[in-house]
Amino acid sequence: MRTLIVALGNEVMGDDGVGIKIGRVLRGKGYRVEELGTDIFSLQRVYQGEEKIIIIDAVLSENPGEVIHLRGEEVFSRLKAEIRSAHFMGAIEGLKLLMALDERLRKAEIHFVGITIKEIKLGLELSESVKRAIPRAVKLVEEIAG
Repeated sequence: MRTLIVALGNEVMGDDGVGIKIGRVLRGKGYRVEELGTDIFSLQRVYQGEEKIIIIDAVLSENPGEVIHLRGEEVFSRLKAEIRSAHFMGAIEGLKLLMALDERLRKAEIHFVGITIKEIKLGLELSESVKRAIPRAVKLVEEIAG
């Protein structure tokens, strides 16, 4: 099954860049990774009909450094209800809109791997709790990708 890994985040906003950093680790291991920054709408441009899409992003939480995995409809229901996106128009709301507009995306198996962060602040460094979560997130994405 062909897999597209989508790395989201903003590297100059501290922990919000963790999705990008994880994506680069996975790219180095040979996976197809697209860095979209904070622009989930670019997914439509880079999508090439992969059967599986794994989105990696930071999510705001009071417990930083946790790794979460959501799949399918759970991505939309749980992220909307329990976890706040780290971006103004959340990646999940954007993804839902894209899927409504693009039949190709509706057919893909969707996974979300989130790394919880406590805050978004200017800076290039990740907090220690978020850094420690990177290997767990990489392993999880590799398991999902198969």
